[in-house]
Amino acid sequence: MSQAPKFFPVDEDLVHSIELWSRNRIINGPDPKNGARTASELEGDLGASITTGGIGGTEAFRRFTDVIVPAIRANDGAYNLAYVPAAPSAASVSIDLALSAAEIFAGAWEAGAGAIHAENQALKWLAELAGFPNGAGGTFVSGGTVGNLSALFTAREKAVRERGGKPADWKLAISENAHSSNHLAARVLGVDTVSIPVDERGRITRESLKAALGGETQVFAVLATAGSTNAGMIDDLEAIADYCEAEGVWMHVDGAYGIAGIVSPDVRPQFKGLERAHSFIVDPHKWLFAPYDCCALVYGDPAQARAANTQTAPYLELVDREVWNPSDFAIHLSRRARGLPLWFSLATYGTDRYADAVDQVIATTHAVADGIKKRDFLDLLFEPDLSVLLFRRVGWDLEQMTAWSERHRIDGTILCIPTFWSGVPVYRLCFVNPETKAEVVLEMLDTLQD
Repeated sequence: MSQAPKFFPVDEDLVHSIELWSRNRIINGPDPKNGARTASELEGDLGASITTGGIGGTEAFRRFTDVIVPAIRANDGAYNLAYVPAAPSAASVSIDLALSAAEIFAGAWEAGAGAIHAENQALKWLAELAGFPNGAGGTFVSGGTVGNLSALFTAREKAVRERGGKPADWKLAISENAHSSNHLAARVLGVDTVSIPVDERGRITRESLKAALGGETQVFAVLATAGSTNAGMIDDLEAIADYCEAEGVWMHVDGAYGIAGIVSPDVRPQFKGLERAHSFIVDPHKWLFAPYDCCALVYGDPAQARAANTQTAPYLELVDREVWNPSDFAIHLSRRARGLPLWFSLATYGTDRYADAVDQVIATTHAVADGIKKRDFLDLLFEPDLSVLLFRRVGWDLEQMTAWSERHRIDGTILCIPTFWSGVPVYRLCFVNPETKAEVVLEMLDTLQD
C-alpha cells in the first residue's frame, strides 16, 4: 500500500472541500456577474500568497474561491455569446477532475496506452464524419494555434522533402479573413504568405483562388477556413480542394470553431470538400462540449506528420516507434490526455445527443436571426452559415454600442460585445450552448431600443 508523500502530505479535509466546491460548480454553473478586476485590487485581496512557510491549503483554497474565481469571466455561461464561448458537458468536466488526479503522461504509448487508445476512438469518429480515409488519425493539442502550426509545419516539411528548396522559399496561401493564429504560424515558420481575396461575406471562392494563385509555384499549402471566427463563414472547400489536387499542394482546414457542425447530418453538407483535405483541426472546447484546453488535429496520412514532428534524443532512443505516440504528430512532447474528456462525454451521452445539441444551437441561431429581422431598430448583416450572427443597432455609434454591452456585462444578463465588419462596428453573437434560449436573447436585444 502506497504511503502519503513525505514532503507534500495529503489534507483529507482540503481534498473533500475541493471535491464539494467542484461538484457545486458543475451542477450549478458559473456566476455570470464575475469578471476581471485590476491587478492592484487583486494584489490587495490575494495578498502575499507565495511565502517561505506557506499559508496552508485551507487559506489558499479560500483565496481561490473568494478572490480568484470572482475575478474571472467563466466561458461556459448560456448567455456568454462573445468571442467563441464554451459549453462543456457535465460528464466531460467531471472526468477532467479524475484525469488530473490520474496524472497521465499521454505523449508516448508506453506511458498512456489506455488514454491514448480512448483519444484515438474520438479522433476516428471525427475523421469518419469528415470523410477522411481509413488510417486517418492525429492527436489532441492545446488549441487551434498549436494545431494549425503543427499541420502547416508538416505540410512545409513535406514540400521541402519531396520538392526541394529551402524552408523559407515556400509560401502559405491564406486569406485576410483567416484566424490570426494562421498568420502567426507563417511568421513562426519563416515563410511568406500569398493573400487570397475574399467575397463580401469573407469567404475564399473559386474565382478569388484563381486570381491569387495563378502562376504561383512555391505554395506549400492553402489554408481554408470552415467557420470563420468573426462571422462563422465557410470557404469554398471544393474549389480549394480542386486547386490543391491539381497543383500537388497541401490543403489544411482550420475548423477550430465550425467543423463541429459535421456531427449534424443536416449541417454536414455545408462542408463538402473537407473530405479531400490533407488535415483539419477542430476545438472540442468550443462547440463539441469539452472543457479547456482541447484541439483535435487530424491528418489523412498521419505518416507525413510523424516524418515531420518526431523528436529524437538519446533519452528517446528506446521509445517504440511502431505504436501510436501522440508526441510524433504535433509540435509537442509532454502532453496530458486532453482528448479524454471528449471521449468520456461521447461515451456517456452517445453521438446522437451530440447531433441533437448542434441542431438545437443552429435552431436557436436562426430563431434569433429571424427575430432581429423583425425589429426595425436592428439590421442583420447576412444569414448565418453556422451559428454566428452579425447585426447593427441602427443609428448607434461605437460608444453607444460599447456602453450597452458593458451595462449588460456587469449585470450578468448577456455578454455581447462589438466587433468590426468591413471597418464598421457591429454586434456579434456566437452560439454554441444548446441551453441558450432564443426568446431570452431577443428579450435582451429589445433593450437596444431603449
